[in-house]
Amino acid sequence: MKDTDTRIPTYEDMLAAHERIKPHIHRTPVLTSSYLNELTGAQLLFKCENFQKAGAFKVRGASNAVFGLPEEMCDKGVATHSSGNHALSLSYAAGRRGIPCHVVMPRTAPQAKKDAVRGYGGIITECEPSTSSREAVFAEVQEATGAEFVHPYNDPRVIAGQGTCSKELMEQIDAMDGCGLDAVIAPIGGGGMVSGTCLTLSTLAPDVKIYAAEPENADDAMRSFKAGHIIADDAPDTVADGLKVPLKDLTWHFVSRHVTDILTASEDEIVDAMKLTWKRMKIVMEASCAPPLATILKNPEVFRGKRVGVIITGGNVDLDKLPWVVGY
Repeated sequence: MKDTDTRIPTYEDMLAAHERIKPHIHRTPVLTSSYLNELTGAQLLFKCENFQKAGAFKVRGASNAVFGLPEEMCDKGVATHSSGNHALSLSYAAGRRGIPCHVVMPRTAPQAKKDAVRGYGGIITECEPSTSSREAVFAEVQEATGAEFVHPYNDPRVIAGQGTCSKELMEQIDAMDGCGLDAVIAPIGGGGMVSGTCLTLSTLAPDVKIYAAEPENADDAMRSFKAGHIIADDAPDTVADGLKVPLKDLTWHFVSRHVTDILTASEDEIVDAMKLTWKRMKIVMEASCAPPLATILKNPEVFRGKRVGVIITGGNVDLDKLPWVVGY
């Protein structure tokens, strides 16, 4: 498997990414809930990437990689491994540019996400639900196709693209009341969104604290943060299927330097927060988006009285397998 680009992306890369991807993404809304504000004692401002093209924030980084690809590299297309949202986002972007997209997905990935990948024209090869399996199978696919590897998160093009979400959030908050934010919190798996948030806010709003949230059942980012080096679990088991992957060198660069803390939530707390958001805000979000609200509810003393940006990262849900109906 070819190595990915290990260059640290810059704030200027993020600005260039935003211009490049504007024709291919939504400027997603920022929503509030008086009920959740009262419940948490904080003022929560939700950046709703569940309304994004392809249903997830990952279309930002995927589009930046695809539309930044030199013309001479397009014939063989792009390839990746992903549990779902990066796969369908890369397929969406590749489809808009008219190039092939090869995707390795765990056989246990939600059917809704597999259907979306195929709907956008992506070609799926399935693997076992572990990091080692997906990387091994991907190496075979890339060798056979010669496609350009766009890593789900450990790629400077992807991180720069994800950083555009926080740029929009700060612009939208400023337009709403000009009061800014005290903190931003996002889910963390491999760390692409959190790294993009760090990339943008460390320049644009360096006083804003950045928190990450993850499942207790897949808490390798929290343990890495406390240990001071990457600890990678191979196949954690959690309802938050998009948060099972470990940090890599590029994302660790940002997480280790700019994140204030990483908080965790149990499976029950994640599902309860997901259900609460559906019930009170009337929006569809997936389980992988629920750890931020779950950890705010779990740690009210950290956020009470603060203005907190909460990034809802996606809304690609298998409606036939909602966790509070079928179990988890």
